[in-house]
Parts: sequence; C-alpha cells; structure tokens
Amino acid sequence: MSRRHRPDRGSRVGRTARWFDDRLGVARTGRTLLDKIFPNHWSFLLGEIALYSFVVLLATGVYLTFFFDASAAPVTYDGSYAPLQGVQVSAAYNSVLDLSFDVRAGLMMRQVHHWAALLFLAAIVMHICRVFFTGAFRRPREINWVVGCTLLVLALGNGFAGYSLLDDQLSGTGIRIADSVILSIPVAGTWISSLLFGGPFPGTEIIPRLFIIHVLLLPVAIIALLGVHLGILVRHKHTHFRGDGATEDNVVGERVWPTYAAKAGGVFFLTAALLCLLGGLFQINPVWLFGPFEPENVSSASQPDWYIGWLEGSLRLMPPWELSLGDYLIPNPFFPGVLLPGVTFLLLYAWPWIEAHFTKDHEPHHVLDRPRDRPVRTALGVATLTFYVILFAAGATDVLAVTFGVSVNRIVWTFRTLALVAPVAAALVARKVCLELQRRDGPPEPLPDEAEPVADEPAAVPS
Repeated sequence: MSRRHRPDRGSRVGRTARWFDDRLGVARTGRTLLDKIFPNHWSFLLGEIALYSFVVLLATGVYLTFFFDASAAPVTYDGSYAPLQGVQVSAAYNSVLDLSFDVRAGLMMRQVHHWAALLFLAAIVMHICRVFFTGAFRRPREINWVVGCTLLVLALGNGFAGYSLLDDQLSGTGIRIADSVILSIPVAGTWISSLLFGGPFPGTEIIPRLFIIHVLLLPVAIIALLGVHLGILVRHKHTHFRGDGATEDNVVGERVWPTYAAKAGGVFFLTAALLCLLGGLFQINPVWLFGPFEPENVSSASQPDWYIGWLEGSLRLMPPWELSLGDYLIPNPFFPGVLLPGVTFLLLYAWPWIEAHFTKDHEPHHVLDRPRDRPVRTALGVATLTFYVILFAAGATDVLAVTFGVSVNRIVWTFRTLALVAPVAAALVARKVCLELQRRDGPPEPLPDEAEPVADEPAAVPS
C-alpha cells in the first residue's frame, strides 16, 4: 500500500478524542485538574500514604480472595505444616495455612496485606491529627471532616473484620470479646448478635458474613467515600500554611502536572516498596503458631492489632460496675465497649461545630493554624491522645505482669490512675509549651493584604 493511501492513525486518534470530548467534556475538566495547586508541605502526604496503602490493600486482597475459603465447615488439615497435620480445623483456617505454606507467594501477600492495613489505619489517624491540630476542619470543610471521620470508622470495622476471618485462636478470642460487647447493648444486643452469628456464639455463619462485609460492603463504602473526600478537596481551595505569600484567597504550592504528579507517583512506589519489604522480611500474625480456634480455650497474651488495642485496654481497666434500670441490666462491657467509643466518635464528628460555638468563629478559613497559636485546642488534642495511648498500653496488662513479675491487679490500678491523671498533666504541659513558643516566636505573621495581587509572588499560584 502506498503511503498516501495508508490510514492516518494520528488523525484517527485525534478525531476519536475530539468525538469523546464533544460528548463528555473531559479535556476541559482534565485541564482544570492538571492546573490544580497542591501545597508542598510534607504533612499533606499523610493522606496520600493512606490512599496508596489502600491501593495495596485492594491489590493484595484480590489475590488472597482467590484462595481463601470463607467457611466454618470442619476439615482435616493435610498440608505442609507438619505440627497441625491430621488436626480438624475449619475450612477458613485450612485455606489460610495453605496460603501460608503451599500457595506461591501466598505468605508474602498475606503479610503485605496485613502491614498495609496497619499503615492504612496509622496514616488515617495521623492525617486526622494533622487536620485537627492545624484547624483544617473549619468552615467550609466541616463536611469533609465528617467524611474523613466516617472513613476512619469504616477502616476500623474492615480491619477488625479481616483480622477475624482467619479463625485462629487469636482472632476467635477477639470475636468472642466482640460478641460480649454486642450482647451488652440494652434491648437490641441479643438481636444483633443473633443476626451476625446466626444463633449462639460461635455459630457457623459469622465467617461467611464477615467475609462479605470485609471484601464487598465496607470496601465499596470506603471507595465511595474516598471519591467524595477527594471531590470535595478539589471543589474547595486547598489549605496551606502561613508564609511565602499565602493568603485566604490563593494557594501556595505546585501544580498537579508535572511536579506534583511526579512527587505523588514517587511516594506511591515508595509506600508500596516499604510494604513489600515489611511483608517479605518481618513476620506478622503467624496463625500456625496460634492454632485453630477452640471456643473453650482462651490463650494468654491475646492482643488485637494496634487500632483496636485501646478498646481492649478500656475493657480491662473498667471497674466491675453494672447498672440496673428496672427490669433491664446494663452489663459491664457496655460502658468501655459501647459507650466510650460512642462518645469518642460523637465528639470527633461534632468538633468543628463545638469549636465554632465556643470561639464564635464562623468565618471561612484557608490558611492553617500553627498548633502553638491555638493552645486550648492543642492541649485538648494532646490530652485525648494521651488517654487513648494509655488505654492501648493497658491492653497488655497480662504481658506486662509476666514480663516484670508484678501482679496484674497492681498494673491495672496503675493504668487506671494514669488514665485519670496523665491526660490532665499532658494538657497542662502542652498548653504551657504553646504559650512559651508564642512568647519566643511572637504572634503569627499577619497575612498579606488580600487586596494586593499575589500572583507576582513566584511561590504563590492562584487556585
């Protein structure tokens, strides 16, 4: 075929692109997104690390789903792990052992998936702390704060559901504790427990139901909320710190293309590489050592993953109190297992409006605070983190008692005292440090006159 009769592929691609653009308007939207400005402060990468960890979670989770059998049906293990050969186990636990010893790259994928879940939750918590201490939740971003808190709740639930699927002794103990907390809910507790377990604990339905929750319901909800979260972020002007010409009417940073895209891509590959390194070199959750779950047994030194550890500690520190209301008894686990988390997340959700009410500040804010310039907010945040760190440490009272040769009762009372005293002391210290830093550095620099043009500043790029 002569050259002049060959199809013009470039023209065909161009015509196809224009055809789609005429109907979808993607070029204009794409140019808008590529021109979006993002601040270049390192703390803004915490949210991205959470997103990239979630991508790794999805990729490894798909691989694991091909081999996992979400069933509590009894089978006899005959795989490569000799100490458990001939032992009757559930189909779920049997498939996890096969993944760990007989499926190529199965153990690697399991461990990468587990480390990614831990990093995902850690990045979300750190991101929320950054937003809280810098005041990025203020108007007009209250809705995005609510979305972020909901993402944290869903991630906690999905982490616990995935952790509980393996049907080993450790995860089974966690499900037993969760069932006790559910049963403590007045009126509705027994109905909720029956719905989840298909009858009395442990039942045979909890694993397939947790599987659907873990691989379908909660991931879809998380993906949807991530889309909403990022959509609101694009819709709003991005927050930024003071300095370098930052005002309430511009955004100081880098355009998405090419600088920010290159940086974000590098962070993604670094995050994935770190998770692969952890999954390949650092053992986590060796279920073959814990053995299959047997309801009549509870092993010592049973602690959940860190993001649930504070609930474990609250259950251990709660005094043996119960409350009777007429014919209804509110059991002890209700207070640390239901009431405390409920109050925690209620205050977390409502915080933007609580602060606005007390400070009488209802103006929109795009420039972030330095934590030192908000000593009361910083002190309250430090006190809250201190309280939950103590609860997390209290989840290991039995391990600490054995390690240091001290009675469990003494350790429990020590943690109870710390849970009441340490947050107050931490708040006072944090407030004092903030005030001293203010005296040393002086008040925050005033924002540039917003009436003056700031586009001449090389570091300030209007949104």
